[in-house]
Amino acid sequence: MENGPDVNKTIWKHRGRRFATGLNVVVSLCLATTAVLILNVMAARYYVRHDVSRNQYYQLSDKSEQLMLDLQGAVRVIVFFQQGHRHYEDVKALLKEFDYTASRNPALALSVEFVDPDRDLSRVRALASDYDVEDPNVVVFDCEGRRQYVEVDDIVTYVTRVEQSRIIKELVSFHGEQAFASAIHAVVQPEKPVVYFLAGHGERDVADYSPTTGYSMLARVMRRDNLDVRRLMPAAVGGIPDDCDVLVVAGPSKQLSREEVELVEDYLNRNGRALFLVDPYVTTGLDGLLEAWGIQLGRDVVVGMTLTGRELVVSNYGDHPITRNLRNVQTMFYLPRLLQPVAALNGGAHQADRPTVTVLASNSAKGWAEADPEMHPPRFDEATDTRGPVALALAAERGTVAGLDVEIKPTRLVVVGDSYFVSNASLKTGVGGNIDFFMSAVNWLLEREALMAISPRDPLRVELGLDRKRVRLLFLLAVVALPGVVVLTGGMIWWRRRR
Repeated sequence: MENGPDVNKTIWKHRGRRFATGLNVVVSLCLATTAVLILNVMAARYYVRHDVSRNQYYQLSDKSEQLMLDLQGAVRVIVFFQQGHRHYEDVKALLKEFDYTASRNPALALSVEFVDPDRDLSRVRALASDYDVEDPNVVVFDCEGRRQYVEVDDIVTYVTRVEQSRIIKELVSFHGEQAFASAIHAVVQPEKPVVYFLAGHGERDVADYSPTTGYSMLARVMRRDNLDVRRLMPAAVGGIPDDCDVLVVAGPSKQLSREEVELVEDYLNRNGRALFLVDPYVTTGLDGLLEAWGIQLGRDVVVGMTLTGRELVVSNYGDHPITRNLRNVQTMFYLPRLLQPVAALNGGAHQADRPTVTVLASNSAKGWAEADPEMHPPRFDEATDTRGPVALALAAERGTVAGLDVEIKPTRLVVVGDSYFVSNASLKTGVGGNIDFFMSAVNWLLEREALMAISPRDPLRVELGLDRKRVRLLFLLAVVALPGVVVLTGGMIWWRRRR
């Protein structure tokens, strides 16, 4: 009984210590939680991202980053993609990089919405009516009603080969960065470039839905690329309008009058831009105009590598912004006309009054220019034919002065010896890089080559050469040896603690 007060005192002392210890733990936990929350908030607002992957597959180029930091506007991105698609994760990761870069620019708002066409049926119906989206696996960019559509075929390039009686489709390049950057740049521009298609001489018609000769599919592609496509009859409007950004003369079957040729010549002399698609065996009246630009229309047709005998498969491209991103891509032309640079005019690269002519596409050394249109199949004749490579597409530029830092809008001209290669029948096949070649030429004429300079990415290939012996050894190491070492180490530690 005498020790009663001391015992109570001791009990209260222990209780006080436990309470202090518990309070200390609670306070420590609260402080730690607060510190973690503060760190998370700070990390969410002020963070640094770094790509530690070996090939930096999704990292944006300096060109794209600078473009995103310079643009202004609110861009809505709708990813109408199937989640099980092979390139869904590629598109998602790349758009995440664009979204991050846009977040560093207060003047640019980028919102991304993912829609699964296999699940979001109500949203699918709304997109079909509001955005003219029918097929899945397309990315829509929208800014104040200006829209751009990027389909899966626009971001990847495949080559097909036959190996041991099997058809193998191999991915050779991924150019989603260029396609997305171009789309964002196009929709934020307040005005659409105007492209006029000359009419009245039997040209290909952008309003023609004929499954063979029409250009309606090409017109749809161009409008989805944020271009204003119009038909033009110069006699009806008194010439070529001042708002014409690019004039397209697509496969005239009748000769232009001297007055109309002079109108085109006057337009080019006013720093105009033009694209001529000139078929063989047709007198167009444009020969003199083109010769003044260092381009001569030949009478022969270009033949060479073919699949069925009706088309020419071309993979030889010149060094030019139009063809820079067409490597590993084949373009299919149909009886293209021979084009020849005029040597007397070409070569004036440093003189503003002389055009510089560059070969865009040609056949291989195994092909030739066939002089006899009646010969089927064509056979090379040393006496009359011209051995390849010979050109079937040329680009000319005048007004660029090397070494001078002045802003002079140069006159640009592209001539292709075939108009059928972007017709409805050709585009429906979905093969080759025909539409890529055509749109790249239009973009160069519109001075969009800054976006064309973004290079495609080569897919990362990891190949392991393992025979059966090495596979067995790898299995023993991964399944037997490593787990065995862990079990043995744990057993030894347990045995030592028991002792």
